[in-house]
Amino acid sequence: MQIYKISISDAKSLFEKLGCDKGGISILNSKSKLHTIYIKNLHVAAANILKQDALSIGADLAVPTGVIIAKDKYVNAILIASSKHLKLLSKKELAQPFGLKNLAKQLTSYILDKKYKTKIMGVLNANEDSFFKNSRFNEVEAISRIERLIEDGADIIDIGAVSSRPGSLPVEPEIELSRVKNIADAIYSTKLYEKARFSIDSYEPLVIDYVLNKGFDIVNDITGLQNEEVIKLCAKYNATAVIMHMQKDPTFMQVNPVYEDVILEVEEFLEKQMLKAKEFGVKDIVLDVGIGFGKTLEHNLKLLNHLEHFKHLGCELLIGASRKSMIDKIVPSTIEQRLPGTLAIHLESIKKGASIIRCHDVKEHYQSIKVQEAILSQEIL
Repeated sequence: MQIYKISISDAKSLFEKLGCDKGGISILNSKSKLHTIYIKNLHVAAANILKQDALSIGADLAVPTGVIIAKDKYVNAILIASSKHLKLLSKKELAQPFGLKNLAKQLTSYILDKKYKTKIMGVLNANEDSFFKNSRFNEVEAISRIERLIEDGADIIDIGAVSSRPGSLPVEPEIELSRVKNIADAIYSTKLYEKARFSIDSYEPLVIDYVLNKGFDIVNDITGLQNEEVIKLCAKYNATAVIMHMQKDPTFMQVNPVYEDVILEVEEFLEKQMLKAKEFGVKDIVLDVGIGFGKTLEHNLKLLNHLEHFKHLGCELLIGASRKSMIDKIVPSTIEQRLPGTLAIHLESIKKGASIIRCHDVKEHYQSIKVQEAILSQEIL
């Protein structure tokens, strides 16, 4: 007999290869996924109830010393449970007081584990002041650049005509449209939209309305759909809406960004805007936590490390950290030297649930992602 520990990237397929009973595969799958859930401001009575209920089914709840004697009225706790445990706990706590009924409803959302194909969103800037000069292209060069991005492996081309780098200033909608209009016309006339999806990086209704008539079908809004006119356009054209979180605006977003809890505050905004978009009839929504948009290095790292948390909102997750200054804050480097750091962030983000990667270097990302997928697909059986 020989034994060794294995890493499971897809437990269900592994159980199928093993030849397990079909009826038991779903049960085994629910046991294989372990969740570690941080619960803030839990009533001490609820903590004691949840602790006992968790232990009774084989899960556990980490609580501070003194909970048993109700030393403090509210405490923080960490629930450690499999998907099967969460299902059982969500049923048990529905009948319990002290806020546990609401907790039960939230626990069920963490059981969701829908998988999406990883997609690369290549960046093309139709302006002269984007922070990475190699992503800037005028209308004459744009079509050949788009064709190269598609050839290199881009599934989506994200085109913007206004810089959103820290300290940048807004421009008039008419100027923004003038920068992107001929590119959009060329995409439409050459039917490039049949080879890849096109996204407009804008929050201006005038621009969005024009390009959605020219083969674009994604609206990448850094303001998170705060303009209802943009939401209406997404619904009208049945376009995918990318909702991003940003504190303040590009001009002032990096001036002392402060959060009490960045995870919860970003989640609250994304969920609110997601529900609002759905009320207007938007069917396809992607969420973006907004790396570098009104966040310190610590905020960015925390969001990336706990990205999996946002999966419970039920939408695809987009991450765009391409060559951003957070890399320079970790290892001093110029914009041109930040590709390795970019790849590290994006590959880890995919592991934690991101399925759309917005980047400047499509060819390098395509290779890296394919190698990562090959490694993760190799099970022992």
